[in-house]
Amino acid sequence: MTFASSEFAPVALGFFGLGTGYLIWGPQELFGFPERSPEVDRSSGVWGIFLPGLCQLVTGVILFVGLTWFQVFKGAPALYMAAVAFSAYGIHWFALGWNRFSGHDPRPNAGMAVAFTILSATGAYVFFADGAWPVGVLFVGLTAIYLADIVASVGVEAGERMLGLVHLLTGIWLMYLTVGTILDLASGFHLPAG
Repeated sequence: MTFASSEFAPVALGFFGLGTGYLIWGPQELFGFPERSPEVDRSSGVWGIFLPGLCQLVTGVILFVGLTWFQVFKGAPALYMAAVAFSAYGIHWFALGWNRFSGHDPRPNAGMAVAFTILSATGAYVFFADGAWPVGVLFVGLTAIYLADIVASVGVEAGERMLGLVHLLTGIWLMYLTVGTILDLASGFHLPAG
């Protein structure tokens, strides 16, 4: 059974979910608003699980299935990197959201952040080499996020503010990628996007 190729890889959903998570967590880390409390942590934990977590995992699974089982995303090998990244980042947001929701110790995030720094740097290389510089810029932002997360996780006071700043900047870029990708596919625009 052969399926037709599709130009509609669901990357905008993944961009939107991750960007929303960063725009929720970033102001708290950078400005202390809203101030951390058990109630706020439960709320931001739920958002972390369902927006960046679920949106990215769904995107990653669809990309993997479309690339491997049904081969509907042909001629775009960089989508393999996107499938790995969306899946891994989605799963990791389930853990981040649950840990925040439950009030768990954030120090183990340092080890996680090392692994995701490597994945992010790999993504930057893949997308810049593929000529997809807007997504390459995203992965540079992701690399900065995980480097800041290492600093924040080991207790350096300025680390959380650095993390908030790169969360906000990367979240804004993700919103641009969301809008640009949707307008390109749905309305015939030609914006540099995902």
